[in-house]
Amino acid sequence: MGLQITNEEKGELLGIIRERYGYDFSEYAEASIKRRINRFADINSFENYFDVRHHLANDQNLFVAFILEITVNVTEMFRDPAFFKCLAEKVFPLLTTYAHRKVWHAGCSTGEEVYSLAILLKENSLYRDTIIYATDINTKVVKQAREGVFPLKLMKEFTANYLKAGGQESLSDYYTADYDSVIMNKSLKKNMVFSTHNLAGDTSFNEFQMIICRNVLIYFNQELQDKVLQLFYESLCMFGFLALGSKESITHSKLRDKFEVIDKNEKIFRKIA
Repeated sequence: MGLQITNEEKGELLGIIRERYGYDFSEYAEASIKRRINRFADINSFENYFDVRHHLANDQNLFVAFILEITVNVTEMFRDPAFFKCLAEKVFPLLTTYAHRKVWHAGCSTGEEVYSLAILLKENSLYRDTIIYATDINTKVVKQAREGVFPLKLMKEFTANYLKAGGQESLSDYYTADYDSVIMNKSLKKNMVFSTHNLAGDTSFNEFQMIICRNVLIYFNQELQDKVLQLFYESLCMFGFLALGSKESITHSKLRDKFEVIDKNEKIFRKIA
């Protein structure tokens, strides 16, 4: 069955991590964080909680591996094509009213969805005057995203998503094949800024016309969700757009009256107060 830590042990371990490394996971959904800590212990053959605590407190390389396990990095190019199609049809025409645009892609993971967004912006004549700030808590995946290198074997699936999302060209126009990998074109990278950012503890760093944070809030408890939504609200300009994941919403947030619904199914909102 493997290691099963108690709530008390979980709380102590997360406290040590917060003090030692500055990462605060205390408000992540309890069942999810416990499950991931147990899985991390099993992967590394730790027999008891004290082994986990000792090694995480003293081995920074192991902590990097811990971050990879704790944070969820499931993504693909044009993931949920209907979402990207909705962005292009309902949001992009309104973004044209801004001479310059700043977009924050929070929880960018390995970057597939960041490049997807850049491609659609480019095809809708919006990319030249747009900067995409792509952030994630995980240093390793941010580095991967910045490199823009993806497995060639996935491009057939990504191409199908691209077409369903309303892609106007050929996805192969945006990358160069290199053996079993593809490298995204430099023209897509030029308006991207990649950086680490911890939604649980870091503050706003700019004002944005659009913020995309999909399938991240579901791993937070209600208190942290409220905190992050407040951060997004403060970071958006008036009439800026907020896009969340399919199972996420602002319905139960105290900020719900400060947004209008642009698309109920795709969870796209606009700041109105």
